[in-house]
Amino acid sequence: MINQSAKQLDQASSRIAADFRAMIADSEDLLKAATTMSGEGLAAARVKFEDKVSRAKTALAEASQPMLEKTRETAAAANGYVREHPWSAIGVAVAAGLLVGFLAARR
Repeated sequence: MINQSAKQLDQASSRIAADFRAMIADSEDLLKAATTMSGEGLAAARVKFEDKVSRAKTALAEASQPMLEKTRETAAAANGYVREHPWSAIGVAVAAGLLVGFLAARR
């Protein structure tokens, strides 16, 4: 389950990175064209750039959705465990606090 989520995140981040690289290239083309193109050419470049931005936003939303769902599931599982075993959760929290305090005091 975790490996599958990591693989999905890796694939989504690769797609997003590719979309952003394409968007950057298109924005550079748009800036170069802004000085030399007529109104029609500039409008066409602007439409192309807006399309790339829209696709990048969609890809980002699609990539973040599975991770948000997994985060919600994990939070619900943690909440259930804490409600079933409150003293164990308190013990773990105290131990973590002591460890962090000890490490912070050493520096």
